[in-house]
Amino acid sequence: MQIINGKSLQQKATSQWTRDFSIVAPRGDITDKNGNVLSVSYTTYSLYARAREVKNPTEVATFLAGVLGKSFKDVYAKITNRTSSETLLSLQIEGEVAEKIFERGFDGIYLAENNKRFYPYGDTLSQVVGFTSIDGVGQTGVEQMFNNTLTGKNGYSFTQSDVQGKEIGGSLRYYVSGEKGKGVSLTVDVNIQLEMEKVLCQIMEEQKAKSVTGIVMNPNSGEIYALSSKPSFDLNNVPRENLSSLFEMAKLKPVLDTYEPGSTFKILTLAAALEEGVTNENDRFYCSGSYVVDGQKIKCWKSTGHGSQTLKEGFANSCNCVFMQLALRLGVEKFYTYLKNFGIGQKTGIAVSGESGGIMLPQNLVTKVDLARIGFGHAVAVTPIQLLSVVSAMVNGGTLYTPYLVGSVENSGQSFAKTRKTNIISQKTSSTINAFMQYTINKNADYTFVEGYNVGGKTGTAQKYGEDGKIAQGKYISSFIGTYPADKPQFITMIFVDEPGAGAYYGGVVASPYGKIFYAKLFEYLGEEKQDTSIVVEKVTMPNLVGLSLVEAVEILIKAGLQYEVDGFGTIVKRQLPPEGTTLEKGDTVVLCL
Repeated sequence: MQIINGKSLQQKATSQWTRDFSIVAPRGDITDKNGNVLSVSYTTYSLYARAREVKNPTEVATFLAGVLGKSFKDVYAKITNRTSSETLLSLQIEGEVAEKIFERGFDGIYLAENNKRFYPYGDTLSQVVGFTSIDGVGQTGVEQMFNNTLTGKNGYSFTQSDVQGKEIGGSLRYYVSGEKGKGVSLTVDVNIQLEMEKVLCQIMEEQKAKSVTGIVMNPNSGEIYALSSKPSFDLNNVPRENLSSLFEMAKLKPVLDTYEPGSTFKILTLAAALEEGVTNENDRFYCSGSYVVDGQKIKCWKSTGHGSQTLKEGFANSCNCVFMQLALRLGVEKFYTYLKNFGIGQKTGIAVSGESGGIMLPQNLVTKVDLARIGFGHAVAVTPIQLLSVVSAMVNGGTLYTPYLVGSVENSGQSFAKTRKTNIISQKTSSTINAFMQYTINKNADYTFVEGYNVGGKTGTAQKYGEDGKIAQGKYISSFIGTYPADKPQFITMIFVDEPGAGAYYGGVVASPYGKIFYAKLFEYLGEEKQDTSIVVEKVTMPNLVGLSLVEAVEILIKAGLQYEVDGFGTIVKRQLPPEGTTLEKGDTVVLCL
């Protein structure tokens, strides 16, 4: 008995004559790339009662109900419940309340250490960092994805008790401390994140959008510096009353939700066409406002047409007719080969559960009409992070990286950076795309998008579809992709506006201006000096164009140095965006509603 069964019998005996409290170990910290704490644990307490030891239960229940904010009836019932040797009265009691209880020294009332999560930045990074349950189990975001890593090893406290479960006075006590969980360091720079979130909040307010997303990434590694969606919520006050609403706000939409990209997808079409040699910078195209494919007229976004234009001008004008022709020149087989090499229709591999791979029509079912539409970013669906990772490869010389949010795990030596494919396009094609994006966004002159800085970019506008699979009238997605420096990008940014509701929906009007605001703040944070100090962007006052003919209005805008986009059909301007008197910069885009 002693030799063979001694150990197990000793354990059983010990469990009979002792009572134990678990000491919950603190979770590991979550920090940004610079060590700024995004999620940290602090000590709270759990309160227990052993009914057989409680004296003067009325007095005890009255006091505890007062300090805990609970009803006297409920507390009294628990502290007099002798059917259980031990009853939990409350979790997550703050230190000052626990101290008041401890000072009273009630028999049969015990405190055990616990932990609670605190998020110093509130609703910043709410979808990325995520939150825990009241028991400290990760439920969303990094808190969930790295729950096992962040969870510590619990300690415990033993006291000796008699047959009724009462503590034996003067008996031995045992205390084993817990072990804190491992820390997780993100690639995010919280200062860049804060600037992006300010811009997203501004868009939500001014553009009355359903939701808005912002991403900042290093195109040369896949390292994500900022990732956010609005609306969001305060991680220190998680709104658990409506769980469906909570988990909708907690979704990492840039990774999980798919959409038709629209004109930002033209970057990929251009890359494939240049790489395959079906076009070049000297190529010219004509846009009459539409293009006929297999007897079906497909409209350009500009109903009056762009006329004769070079390839670079067609990219800057975001002319649908140009990109329909490029896709048709490539043909289904070649175009699909490039799209598959780019990773379209595939998951990026970012370490987020439930990532979507996007949607592509089966190659054998693609008609010429489908192919033409895919060329300008319709009839295909991507996630924001998927598109941004592909465009990163377009501008970095041709290397496709896996985007990643976690930089390191404490004492693990684990690396999260991954290269998916190299040489998907040539350096020459990549350089051409960078030059085109620089030309496109700086329509007034070089270094004018953000005064004195070399920024490149492309805007997009896409229609949305309803649950019936048909186009949802009046619902659009506006987007902007920006690069800096334009000739050799170190930062790539996406701003994605879902269902803007302030009247305008073109990416050049709804998303691009906020890209300009963000980059100006980014350069201020980075301490970046202007590349061209001679650039001074001229201010322009928006004239009153309502009631004028389209021809008259366009003539006035051209003289003022403003770009324009036309919404609707007709010859008379019925509404304008922005309104008369608004201060603009030369080269800005306005909308004429007919």
